[in-house]
Amino acid sequence: MPGTSGGPVGAGGAAAHGGAGGPAGTSGPGHPVGTGAPGGPSGGPGGRGRAKAVAVVTAAAVLVTAIVTGVVLLREDDGRTEVRTGPTAPTAATPPSGPPPSASPSGPEPSADAPAVVEDQLNGITFPLLDGWVRPQHIAQDDVVMTTDGTYDCPGEGSVCRHGLVISRTVTGNDETSPERLAKDDISEAADNAYDRDLIGNRPYGGITSRSTVKSGPVAVAGRAGYLVRWRVKTAEGPGGYVQSMVFPSGVGTESPVLVRYVIDAGEDAPPLTDMDRITRGIRSTGGSGSGGGVGSSIGPAD
Repeated sequence: MPGTSGGPVGAGGAAAHGGAGGPAGTSGPGHPVGTGAPGGPSGGPGGRGRAKAVAVVTAAAVLVTAIVTGVVLLREDDGRTEVRTGPTAPTAATPPSGPPPSASPSGPEPSADAPAVVEDQLNGITFPLLDGWVRPQHIAQDDVVMTTDGTYDCPGEGSVCRHGLVISRTVTGNDETSPERLAKDDISEAADNAYDRDLIGNRPYGGITSRSTVKSGPVAVAGRAGYLVRWRVKTAEGPGGYVQSMVFPSGVGTESPVLVRYVIDAGEDAPPLTDMDRITRGIRSTGGSGSGGGVGSSIGPAD
């Protein structure tokens, strides 16, 4: 019927009225539905509603496409739903806002080969800690700066003895300042303390049987001119040993005389006697002014 070819129900003015041939109801066989001229019967409220419907459908299609692109729902055979995110456009890495942080500089680490030292703070000097020598432990005697490692049973009275020790102290109670005189005056007492009687009156080596000078003379210590006296001491028990008194002016304060005593056994298990000279050459001033050479560096101990 020609009167019902104008379009779907509710989409145009003619369908709404149900008429069969009026100008407001059809657009004729030669014209598409809804393409009437503006302002005519086909361009009324029905035409605007159709345009809105097309816009809504287009927008919905774009939205659905974006959702499908972003998220894909896959249903597996057992009815579970797996969610997979779709590919996304790659994003460029954000360049750093400033220069890359640099590692903080670290100070030089002490070398593993650096020699160990023992410091005598009162007299402002350090002693090299040679192999076989350790810092004092469980020592009743004052002013000991190092001993040989380990102990042994004393051959005479007493409990334990050590194969060697070094003592450093300031000379007090004496107006004498000459290193030579002070060293010569001290050597006898040093020998008695080491090999005759101990602090509680025992005789760890049975007492001293003989004493003899094996070396004496000037010596350079930490850049200062000093003097040493070395004795060989024989005892009633055991092999005896060597004792040395060495005096030199301090490099700090009022330059008070510093007295260093060495004691080394003569037995096979004792350190070499040359350790006395090696320790002396390694004495340094903590103030940085002075070494094994310097003032009196050409002075050596006489045989």
